[in-house]
Amino acid sequence: MTILIPQPQLSEGHIDDYDAKELVLDGGFVVPNKAEAFDAPEINSFGNSFRDYNAENERQKTVEEFYRQQHINQSYDYVMKMREEYGKLDKAVMSIWECCELLNDVVDDSDPDLDEPQIQHLLQSAEAIRKDYPNEDWLHLTALIHDLGKVLLLPQFGQLPQWAVVGDTFPLGCAFDESNVHHKYFTDNPDFKNPAYSTKNGIYEEGCGLDNVVISWGHDDYMYLVAKENGTTLPHAALFIIRYHSLYPLHKAGAYKHLMNKEDEEDLKWLNIFNKYDLYSKSKVLVDVDEVKPYYQSLIKKYFTEKLRW
Repeated sequence: MTILIPQPQLSEGHIDDYDAKELVLDGGFVVPNKAEAFDAPEINSFGNSFRDYNAENERQKTVEEFYRQQHINQSYDYVMKMREEYGKLDKAVMSIWECCELLNDVVDDSDPDLDEPQIQHLLQSAEAIRKDYPNEDWLHLTALIHDLGKVLLLPQFGQLPQWAVVGDTFPLGCAFDESNVHHKYFTDNPDFKNPAYSTKNGIYEEGCGLDNVVISWGHDDYMYLVAKENGTTLPHAALFIIRYHSLYPLHKAGAYKHLMNKEDEEDLKWLNIFNKYDLYSKSKVLVDVDEVKPYYQSLIKKYFTEKLRW
């Protein structure tokens, strides 16, 4: 069966203008131009288009219910409360690889493209990037760790509900952009009718920089806090990828760009590259964990201390 998915009508400026062939990156990072580079498939392992939130199957119904709960509950006050609680980093002391292994118990209900344990998605993404960008080891490691914050779903980390951990993210403190998936459910969010948050800029100034913007709480922001507060030596672009890789309204629809500064604009180029591998490398073909483990352990040693506070 072929399912035709109507695309949302977006306001002027809400376009996906990313073209890898036109990328010019600062910072000394070289972009490969290879005929054999990773080729993104058109359908996921369920036979649907990637990020197809309208396909008529039971998993899609689960996904929509997820976004209903997320959009109602993720308010500005809620996020500030969670950042204060989890910013203490008092839930565990463990290595990056130990955290990777914990993800064997996690499946993301918000993802319409994947029902495999999360560690496989991490390794699939990292190995695909490693093939195309062999000299950018920081990017390989970023792919491995970008979803580690999903341990928030586990009892040791508070066993938060799925809507508080996964799914697309969005800024709080300003108007909810129409490009957010299942936007209709924001009408029941307590921030929706708050005059201070109802304008395009809200409580922010144009060009303030995304690091000064409150983003919906989840695995992205949590892993960003863990990496930053534990003193990682990964470049800023890596932290940008970790915190904003689920901010699809920004990097797929061009929303919220008015809040970005110059550093964000440069980092977004790397996020657009990463996104191809994060989204389209999800596969039923599993990575041999034991075979690749020594390589990623060497990167962890290079960019992190042996044990981290979580």
